[in-house]
Amino acid sequence: MSVEDWAEIRRLHRAEGVAIKEIVRRMGISRNTVRKALASDEPPKYQRKPKGSIVDPFVPEIHKLLADSPRMPATVIAERIGWERSMTTLKDKVRELRPLYVGVDPADRLVHRPGEAAQMNLWFPEPKIPVGYGQSRMLPVLVMTLTFSRWLAAVMLPSRQSGDLLASMWQLISQVGAVSKSLVWDREGAIAPKGKPLPPVQGFAGTIATKMVIAPPRDPEFKGMTERNNQYFETSFLPGRDFRSPADFNQQLTQWLAERANQRTIRSLGDRPVNVLQADLTAMTALPPHPPSTGFSWQIRLGRDYYVRFDTNDYSVDPTVIGRLVQVTATLDRVIAVCDGMVVADHARCWANQQVITDPGHVATAKALRADYNQIRRRPSGQGEVLYRPLSVYDELFGLTATGNDADDVDKEIA
Repeated sequence: MSVEDWAEIRRLHRAEGVAIKEIVRRMGISRNTVRKALASDEPPKYQRKPKGSIVDPFVPEIHKLLADSPRMPATVIAERIGWERSMTTLKDKVRELRPLYVGVDPADRLVHRPGEAAQMNLWFPEPKIPVGYGQSRMLPVLVMTLTFSRWLAAVMLPSRQSGDLLASMWQLISQVGAVSKSLVWDREGAIAPKGKPLPPVQGFAGTIATKMVIAPPRDPEFKGMTERNNQYFETSFLPGRDFRSPADFNQQLTQWLAERANQRTIRSLGDRPVNVLQADLTAMTALPPHPPSTGFSWQIRLGRDYYVRFDTNDYSVDPTVIGRLVQVTATLDRVIAVCDGMVVADHARCWANQQVITDPGHVATAKALRADYNQIRRRPSGQGEVLYRPLSVYDELFGLTATGNDADDVDKEIA
């Protein structure tokens, strides 16, 4: 009996009062079919008898394997039971049976309060960015997502070292204008490689009065909001774009975030990030009166080779401070050296590798110093005498045998 026949039988009998016998005559069906249709409150459903599965004979063995090793991969189970048929069929059955042994891990809906957290994550866009000197590199991008307003901020940085990550975090936080109550990170090697923030990271958090929250191992859902934003960048920002330099990348990214990403309506939020940001800012902590220590800083005694090395590159320093202690500071943009309060080097940071960055003024100063030094070694005429001795004198002094006529040479004087 079809659904149409069932509906017509009930209409004729209940709406028009047609007798069962007359319904049988009009529709040409049996009396029992009519009675069955009138007795059923639900339309008839076609149900195919279960045929079973080709995996069914192996189910007892699968149960034993999962009882012993609940997380055993389906590919290993296939080897153990001698499975030679479709892996899709076996995986479906294993997926059905595995929860009986590993349990169920439900994911709760998170409630994000204003100003509560900002999730941090590194994104690695595939295009290699020209960095000068004929080099192109795949560079990381630090992405910050405010969990309440879904506000996005991002910046490309030259490396994954702690100094650069902290400098980039401060740059993004400064752009927002306030500090979230907590900063959520995964176990990034330069942040918290063993689940505990490194001392510079703790110092950074203390300066800006926030808390570092480190994700547990193997739990990508812990900061899934910003992880999903990486995919959003891949599909909505990168396609069709070319980049001439890291600065050009950051300029395009900043413009796209302001005009597109933070202007879009987010379904789960029911609004645009730009409209909700103020609620986030109101609940955040104000920026500290003094910025935190970021970047890199170290002290070195400048050698005769008047260069300092940073991140595989060499930067020239004023040669007049050779032999003195120099304080070197490297930011995302500059490499600066200071000696006794005086700036003795100031270079744009090079994002390429293994380059020599030279200030022409330093080369000219070194040339002048070298000329003065040579004049000191050889005094001008009339201002004294410089003794010259042949090598034989030193041979005799050290007990060496003289050769040729050197033993007969005498000291000479050069005016």
